[in-house]
Amino acid sequence: MPNIDLSIKLCNIRLNNPTILASGILGTTKALLKRVAENSAGAVTIKSISVEPREGHKNPTVITFEAGMLNAVGYSNPGVEAAAREFTDLQDVGVPVIASVIGTQKEDFVRVVEGISGLEFSAIEIPLSCPHTPGFGLLAGQGTPQATFEITSAVRRATSLPIFVKLSPNITEICNIAKAAEDAGANAITAVNSMGPGMIINIEAQKPILSFKVGGVTGDALRPIAVRCVYDLYKAIKIPIIGVGGISTGRHAIEMIMAGASVVGIGTGVYYRGVDVFRKVCEEMTQWMQENGFSNINSIVGGAHD
Repeated sequence: MPNIDLSIKLCNIRLNNPTILASGILGTTKALLKRVAENSAGAVTIKSISVEPREGHKNPTVITFEAGMLNAVGYSNPGVEAAAREFTDLQDVGVPVIASVIGTQKEDFVRVVEGISGLEFSAIEIPLSCPHTPGFGLLAGQGTPQATFEITSAVRRATSLPIFVKLSPNITEICNIAKAAEDAGANAITAVNSMGPGMIINIEAQKPILSFKVGGVTGDALRPIAVRCVYDLYKAIKIPIIGVGGISTGRHAIEMIMAGASVVGIGTGVYYRGVDVFRKVCEEMTQWMQENGFSNINSIVGGAHD
């Protein structure tokens, strides 16, 4: 039986395994990040931070349905100054920590990056793709190659850390957007953010369930879309891909890696399988690799391509 090696390098960042805690899930404090790391995540991403504190949308902000989850949290966060106080001594977490930075214009991204520049983050993720918060992502016009290039370039000038640009599955020209990010100095693409927005209505109350009415769709409903996006991106860009969207099992992770992802982000899977979903996914990946004669996870990347 082969000795299975799940370790991988992402932009010269060494991960013990290819699982990453996606942004927005349990990433609000250093203590929570450490808990996730202790449950075998290869790396962790903090909840997105903005220049000023944001309350986000009112409850209910998250609901489940037959094929996944709908969320409209609204980027609630304490702002960059409070985040800079919270995320100190990040080596204590035990795995690489990725900062998620949001803004409504390129100057906002730069201000947040500068505000956390003295901390021990391993990389910066910039979501250009929120489907449910006015002023952010697509609703701010960031879903164009030009805007993506300008924002990524501004962040590139502000930091020497690897930059991961997180894209939406909603845009038809996702490969062009990714190439613009690559040309501007991005080191990896995170694909994808939630899709939508979608809506679920309580027919007894005769109104939408979420307080914001619409939200981003994640979970099982998103996974086939995310896999297709990663598959297309793998052929279009040279930088690595972080595959995100509906991954909650080892088979899901293998599928995403075969589509072209070097590593996978797990978000909704934490809700369905608990904080130890990372350990479970790694165990299931290891078992599949043993049964199918693979010894190194790197040999599977892009394996579904001709």
